[in-house]
Amino acid sequence: MKIGILSSGGDCPGINATIRGVGKVAIMHYNMEVIGIHNGFSGLLQRDFSALNERSLSGILNLGGTILGTSREKSFRKLIVPDDDSIIKKRYKESGLDCIVCIGGNGTQKTSNMLSEMGLNIIGIPKTIDNDVWGTDITFGFDTAVNIATEAIDRLHSTANAHKRVMVVEVMGHHAGWIALYAGMAGGADVILLPELSYDIKQVNEVIMERARQGKPYSIVVVAEGVEIVDRKMHPTDYIARKIEKETGIETRETVLGYIQRGGNPSPFDRNLATRLGGHAAELIAEGRFGRMVCIKGGKVDSIPVCEVAGKLKLVPPRHELIIQGERMGISFGK
Repeated sequence: MKIGILSSGGDCPGINATIRGVGKVAIMHYNMEVIGIHNGFSGLLQRDFSALNERSLSGILNLGGTILGTSREKSFRKLIVPDDDSIIKKRYKESGLDCIVCIGGNGTQKTSNMLSEMGLNIIGIPKTIDNDVWGTDITFGFDTAVNIATEAIDRLHSTANAHKRVMVVEVMGHHAGWIALYAGMAGGADVILLPELSYDIKQVNEVIMERARQGKPYSIVVVAEGVEIVDRKMHPTDYIARKIEKETGIETRETVLGYIQRGGNPSPFDRNLATRLGGHAAELIAEGRFGRMVCIKGGKVDSIPVCEVAGKLKLVPPRHELIIQGERMGISFGK
């Protein structure tokens, strides 16, 4: 069999480990031919391919980024039409591919489902630091991002204490609060604001003032980038920091962690997770089970139809165990 591998959407720690997992198992165990498709789905249209072999897949397990490059697929989707004259279908057939492994997040899985419905053999692998792909317990990249965010929060404790300030820290996640919840709890935040939970800025200020009255001169507020604010022209962290300083009188500073959460080498957990997901993708191809996305369910590798994933988001449930335990410990979620 001849299979193609591509990565699409934002970069993420663990993509290279996944490419390696798919490729090495496909080559060494199933004797498949493996082709790397460069720059996401656009590389399929332009036939920007390169052969992958055991040697080219060595030494990439711990590397951040992606050796295949990546691109957004929004413009590509406009070219997807369900007929035999589709340029995408032609490129797929001309290239002699038996399957394409699509590594990416929600947008990629949506595109993968569209290609599957066109008749292309597709296997999806969920990738995002946001951990918001529906149908899997966890995505690779999430653990690394949480580690990075937690270390940043740890470091901010000392400077916040030294200057007797409130530090408002923004983490990534789009519309999901997974990174904020996990990094906020692990980093000992005093307030954690999630997109999934409504919050009252007055309640946030009261928590900070109560800490001050108890002789705790600083507070750490972790904010997910997708939280709602009244003034949508402002950045969420800037808005919240200004509100806190104005109402409490306590000097407040904001820190936006940004893209450092997506860069760098994947954690050992993410390397192993990517290897497991990649290897299972090769297994599904060998069995002819296409139109599926590999996933983790209850700690075990599995797969689900990619049509069940497309267009859905996995958000933090309001009564997540970490939220419950956090509230019992006195951590505020802005309610």
